Amino acid sequence: MTHTPKRFIAGAICPRCAAMDRIRSWEQNGIRYRDCVSCDFFEQLPVEDSAQNELPTRVNQPRETQKPAREEISTVKIIDPGTRH
Repeated sequence: MTHTPKRFIAGAICPRCAAMDRIRSWEQNGIRYRDCVSCDFFEQLPVEDSAQNELPTRVNQPRETQKPAREEISTVKIIDPGTRH
């Protein structure tokens, strides 16, 4: 039997005991598991569903490749109203 590494999820809060940074996650046989090291919380999710249910963030969304359109630049000549030509 191979050892599957369990990784802590930074900033995650346990839904049962509300402890922060105590949730760890791992994947085994196509199933993703999460548990809390402070209480008896345990959850299993199918791997394919976990990607679909992930909340959109700036990290997991593609970057905007198009730059916003720039306005056309024109030169302005400032005339002193006190002088006449």
